[in-house]
Amino acid sequence: MKLNLATRLFAAVLSAAVVVAVAMGVGAHVNLNRDFLGYLNEQSVGRLDLAVPSVTAGYRQQGSWDFLRERPDLWYRLLRPAPDDNRVPLSARPPASATPAELTGASRRFTLLDAERRRIVGFASPAENAVERAIVVDGVTVGWLVLTPFESVSYGAEKRFADAQARTGWVVGGGAVLLAAAVALWASRRLLRPVRQVADATHRLAAGDHATRVPQNDKDDEIGRLARDFNQLALTLQRNEAMRREFMADVSHELRTPLGVLHGELEALEDGVRQLDATALRSLKAEVATLHKLVDDLYELSLADVGALSYRKSALDLREIIDDTAGAFGERLRSSGLALQLELPPGPLPAFGDARRLRQLFANLLENSCRYTDAGGALRLKARREGRQVLIDLHDSAPGVHPDQLPRLFERFFRVEASRSRASGGAGLGLSICQRIVQAHEGRIDARPSPLGGLWLRVELPALG
Repeated sequence: MKLNLATRLFAAVLSAAVVVAVAMGVGAHVNLNRDFLGYLNEQSVGRLDLAVPSVTAGYRQQGSWDFLRERPDLWYRLLRPAPDDNRVPLSARPPASATPAELTGASRRFTLLDAERRRIVGFASPAENAVERAIVVDGVTVGWLVLTPFESVSYGAEKRFADAQARTGWVVGGGAVLLAAAVALWASRRLLRPVRQVADATHRLAAGDHATRVPQNDKDDEIGRLARDFNQLALTLQRNEAMRREFMADVSHELRTPLGVLHGELEALEDGVRQLDATALRSLKAEVATLHKLVDDLYELSLADVGALSYRKSALDLREIIDDTAGAFGERLRSSGLALQLELPPGPLPAFGDARRLRQLFANLLENSCRYTDAGGALRLKARREGRQVLIDLHDSAPGVHPDQLPRLFERFFRVEASRSRASGGAGLGLSICQRIVQAHEGRIDARPSPLGGLWLRVELPALG
């Protein structure tokens, strides 16, 4: 079974908290036992050192250890601190003070051995690691007082203390686990909620619902940036889808018109309504040329979009290219009733580019003006160098373009819904191709209102040298 991200995050945080809590509890328990046992044994050794003088005094008073063999009950009295007067009998010795060692029962772990290390009284099974103190009387070792260290906490107050510490540790650890569970639950629900929203929106977007959006917050964190980027992506896809549909509709429309004319012409010829003469052939040829031009433009735009439009750049003179292109349009301008004013510098305008593509650029610009400028109007083509740029300005006379529509002139199939969009207009691809050519030469092109009353197109290209 696959777990979702929230469940995995909850399990990961909770598992980490449980492991840490258990490790801390076990570590605290081990350290407590070790350190507490060390403390108990240190207290016991201190008690052992305090008992050595009293045991020595007892032997000196009795002269041997026989009194303990006969009366073992005197053993714990012997361990009490010795009085200043060694003649005080064992039964009259004061009780031991309530030191930590006495409270933990250290004296119950004392063993008395004689000089031959035979047990006399006390703890029955001294350990191998027992702490020993010699009982010396008049320079002679008469016995040994032995302490068996604590190996575990198992008696009296120390047992209760250790158990209380263990209970406290487990309570604290359990509280930490519960707190971690609450934090993990909050994190899995609160922090991952925007991620789930983006995931659900992504599924809807992939299914074609480009109007999908996710709520955005004002926080500049990863979640906020993810939501904003997703909405921007969805908006871009929505726009691209709308452009794709518009493009397909425009292409269909542009292809349908010349094809419809061709179909009508052919039917008329087939039915004998129209004779196959030079006029009919010119009409058919014109429609085929229109189709050919549209297909060529679409092909070039598709190559430009994928970066496959070929360019063979070299050093060239823009002045010469502009002059030659304008000269080639002489007859086209006269037939349209337009006057061309050409303003070029006396010297060359060096640049680095593809001469064929630049001729295509200027030819498209002039063709655009010829198609849309009223007869009897004027065109002004001016080129000059400013700094590291070559500026080419093309002005034409009325009709003009509304300022709101100027930025859209370079969109595919866009044609102004005014007098500039006449039947003589093209498919609306020429300026789009011009923009791609200028961008490929690291330049820019924009449209403005012209002082002559029409359109002002400015091209900026990098100069050479």
